Amino acid sequence: MTAALLCFLLAGPVLLVTGSPVYNSNNETVPLVLWHGMGDSCCNPLSMGAIKKMVEEEISGIYVLSLMIGKTVIQDTENGFFLDVNEQVSMVCSQLAQDPKLKGGYNAMGFSQGAQFLRAVAQRCPSPPMKNLISIGGQHQGVYGLPRCPGESSEICNMIRKALNSGAYSDLVQKHLVQAQYWHDPLNDDLYKKHSLFLADINQERAVNETYKKNLQLLEKFVMVKFLRDTVVDPVVTEWFGFLKTGQAKETETLQESVLYKEDRLGLAAMDKAGKLVFLTSDGDHLQFTREWFQENLLPYLK
Repeated sequence: MTAALLCFLLAGPVLLVTGSPVYNSNNETVPLVLWHGMGDSCCNPLSMGAIKKMVEEEISGIYVLSLMIGKTVIQDTENGFFLDVNEQVSMVCSQLAQDPKLKGGYNAMGFSQGAQFLRAVAQRCPSPPMKNLISIGGQHQGVYGLPRCPGESSEICNMIRKALNSGAYSDLVQKHLVQAQYWHDPLNDDLYKKHSLFLADINQERAVNETYKKNLQLLEKFVMVKFLRDTVVDPVVTEWFGFLKTGQAKETETLQESVLYKEDRLGLAAMDKAGKLVFLTSDGDHLQFTREWFQENLLPYLK
C-alpha cells in the first residue's frame, strides 16, 4: 500500500512559475497555516513545499506551518485517505493551540479537501484565532463523483470508487474513508444528512450549532477560489459553496440560492452582506495557477 500511495505525491501539483518576490517591509507578519489535499503531503517539493518556500520569499520573516497529519510524510499521505476527518481536525486544533508562534492569530490556506478541513478548524476551534481563511479548490458542499481521481489507474482509486458507489454512508466506509465523509449524494439526501460523519455536521445539515455559526463569522475574510477548467472536482460549484439541487444530479445552484444561505444556518449570508466572502477564479485545472496569479489575488490576504 505504501508503494501505491507514493504515486499520489505528484498528484495535482500546484503550477508555479518564476516571478519577482514582493517583500513586506512590515516586520509584524501574520503566520500562515497550510493544509494539503488528497494524495499530497505537507512537504512535497512540487506542491506544499513549493508554496511554503514561495510565501517565505514573498513575505519576509513570515512563519509558515505546513500541517503534517502523522509522524512521517508517508503517514501524512495515508491519513489523507484513511484517518477519520474529525480526528484529523481535533489533532490540528491541538497542534495549533500548542504552537506559541500562533497565539496572536494566523491566516489559513487549504488546498482541495484541506480547505473544508480548515473551515472545520475555524468553526470548532476559535483559539488561536484564524484571521483569513483561503480555500483553494475546496469542496465545501462535498462532491458527487471522482471524475479524475489522482492516480487514475491505481488500485486505491478503484477501491475508493467502489466503496463510495456501494455504500458511502455505511458506518464502516464513513469511519475509515476520508472521501466518504464529504461525499454528498443529492439523490439520497436523507441518508446523507443522517449518516455523514463530517460534512453534514460542519454544514449544519441536521441542526444549527450556534457556536459553529458564531466562530465562522469571526473570520475577517473567507476567500474561495474556483478553477474554471477543473476536471477533478464534481460539481465544481462546490468550490464556491454551491452544489447540485436536491433530488437530481444535473442542475446546480449557487450558494446564494441554497437553503443553507437563505436560512443563514452557518452565518454565510451575514458574512456576505458584511463583505467577508470573496469569490475568486483561476483559469486552470484543479490547483493549477501561476506565481503571478498568486501574488495578485492571494498575497494581499496574507499580509
